[in-house]
Amino acid sequence: MSATPDARAGGWREVPMSEVLLLASVFVVAACGLVYELAAGALASYLLGDSVLQFSTIIGCYLFAMGVGSWLSRFVERSLIEQFLRIELLVGLIGGLMPAALFAAHASLPSSALTPFRVLLYGLIGVVGMLVGLEIPLVMRILQRQFRQRYGLKDLVSQVLTFDYLGALAVALAFPLLLVPHLGLIRTGVLFGLLNAGVAVWALWLFRYELRDWRAHAVACGLTVAALLGAMISADALTTWAEDRFYGSGILLRETSPYQRVVVTRNDAGLRLFLNGNLQFHSRDEYRYHEALVHPAMAAQGAPKNVLILGGGDGMALREVLKYPSVTHVTLVDLDAQVTRLFQEQPLLRRLNADALHSPKLRLVNADAFGWLEQHDEMFDVIVIDFPDPSNFSLGKLYTTTFYTLVDAHLAAGGYTVVQTTSPLIARKSFWTVAATLEAIGWHTTPYHAHVPSFGEWGFILAGRRPWRMPQALPPGLRFLTLAGLPALLDFPPDMARVPAEPNRLVTQELVHTFEQEWGQVH
Repeated sequence: MSATPDARAGGWREVPMSEVLLLASVFVVAACGLVYELAAGALASYLLGDSVLQFSTIIGCYLFAMGVGSWLSRFVERSLIEQFLRIELLVGLIGGLMPAALFAAHASLPSSALTPFRVLLYGLIGVVGMLVGLEIPLVMRILQRQFRQRYGLKDLVSQVLTFDYLGALAVALAFPLLLVPHLGLIRTGVLFGLLNAGVAVWALWLFRYELRDWRAHAVACGLTVAALLGAMISADALTTWAEDRFYGSGILLRETSPYQRVVVTRNDAGLRLFLNGNLQFHSRDEYRYHEALVHPAMAAQGAPKNVLILGGGDGMALREVLKYPSVTHVTLVDLDAQVTRLFQEQPLLRRLNADALHSPKLRLVNADAFGWLEQHDEMFDVIVIDFPDPSNFSLGKLYTTTFYTLVDAHLAAGGYTVVQTTSPLIARKSFWTVAATLEAIGWHTTPYHAHVPSFGEWGFILAGRRPWRMPQALPPGLRFLTLAGLPALLDFPPDMARVPAEPNRLVTQELVHTFEQEWGQVH
């Protein structure tokens, strides 16, 4: 027996252990249901991009499916305990294995075959959502039938929904902070599948004298738990197999941070960094990208002392900035501490950035750039903006007039900002949208481009309160950029020439839609 508050009696009352366990099952059921929803959204964001779109559609479909399941529960009139037990096993098995199944399906399908993957994704979301929608109504009816002397409708709904919401809160906090960083998506799904199966096991024990075919249910519980334990043990092997198919052989390291999946590969051609499956650099030609990004702004400024780098956690842009003897302080703000740690600690990666992340001139900050700019008032001679492309709304906010106005507040009067700006050939309107956005806050802009074999034709935009002037000198030892070659970077042929584009504003973020449409035509 256990004691709980009794609002009607104005004190405490003794509660049977079976009632406590049933209410605890509501907590577990709610936690598991939310984990499956979050795992599907996170996985879809990793594999399909545009996190806002993926989470919005998945949450909407999941809630609709739960509503369908709740409506279907009215037709379950007999054998409530047996039905609840079966539903828990199905939810645990299907929901627990859903991340693994989606990851394996995505790795098995060709990159152009996204429609079958989406059908599987939303099909599984629909099935799991309906099963989860059946759970709570059945628990409420079981509680009412087993303890009808204790519960009126008001008390029953209050108790069940309290535990339901508490379970959802616990998981909402634990999922991004503890579960995904330490277990990964596959093991997180399996763990909560085991919790659902655990609810079935304790229901089997609680109601062992009421179940008509106890042995068959026990066998079903055993098989479900065994399948999920097998999945837990083989999670690393599945992840390795899927990533080997996607990236090819030669994966040097793979980690999951709170923000993204980080994979570094190595072959005879060199090292490659992927974030959520998107190539960030190839060691054989990254120097072209980083020299083009950094030196036109740094050399034109003259003698920059205080430099800010937003993004660029790999340290490559920092490596180029440190080639200027005049630089005394560099602040690098990158969201993902796991990425910066890798490029500080891994010997091969440290060689790529020439140990720049260990420079005594560096102040490394792991924070959101938007928030950091709002909270600080330092001024900088050059600001290098090296963010990933605006493929979703969380990144798109870093390409808006609001963000660039914040940047402007930190730029010295004679300073320059440079922004990596996707491909002006493949994403032509996206490129010129960024130019229009920078101009909308009153900056002079100088668009330019460079050929980086791993990416193709790539674009950059210089901006500042004064027009940019061709530098008179560049640091020695550059492998790509020369004074004689700089004018060619400013020339845009007809297929990359400027097209009409509106500024990208925080309230609309049209750039994200434009970018997705233009790059979607390539795949």
